[in-house]
Amino acid sequence: MNTPHVVVVMGVAGTGKTTIGPLLAERLGVPYAEGDDFHPPANIAKMSAGTPLDDDDRWPWLDAIGAWAHSRTGLGGVVSSSALKRSYRDRLRASGPGVVFVHLTGDRALIEERMAERKGHFMPTALLDSQFATLQPLQADEAGVAVDVSGTPEEIADRACEALAAYDRERAGSS
Repeated sequence: MNTPHVVVVMGVAGTGKTTIGPLLAERLGVPYAEGDDFHPPANIAKMSAGTPLDDDDRWPWLDAIGAWAHSRTGLGGVVSSSALKRSYRDRLRASGPGVVFVHLTGDRALIEERMAERKGHFMPTALLDSQFATLQPLQADEAGVAVDVSGTPEEIADRACEALAAYDRERAGSS
C-alpha cells in the first residue's frame, strides 16, 4: 500500500474486532484504537444492562471514532467499530474520508460461541440477535473487504491483509 489506509474493522459483536484489529495494525505498521474506548459511559451502562443502543446513542460514538480516523489520514491506523449500518459507515467516511472497512463475517453459531467464551466484556450474548438484525453488509460501492472469521486470529489477520492488498491492486488497476 502506498499511503497507509485508515482501516475500520467492523462486524457484529463477537467477530473478533478487538482481537483482529491490533494484529492487523501490527502487520500494517500503524497504530490501533479500540472502538469501545470511544463509547460514553451511558452507552456502556446501557449495553451492560442488555439494552441495545439506538442511533441517538451511536452518533456521538461514531463522531469520536471519525475524528480519530480523520487525525490519522495519510498516516494510517486501524480502529474497531461495529459500523453495522450503511448510515454509520457513511458518517465515519464523512469524518475520515478514505477510510477502508474490513468487515469480519462468519457463522452465527461460531460467533455466539466465541462471545460466550470471552470474559470481562460488557456486551452480553443476548444482544447478538439485535446486532444481526441491524447489520447491513458492505455494499459494492463501499471501500472495503469482507473477511471470514473462521480459523485462528493470526489466520484471520493474514486474510485481512491479503484482502486489503488485493483491494489496493484492484483500485490501482482501475485508475
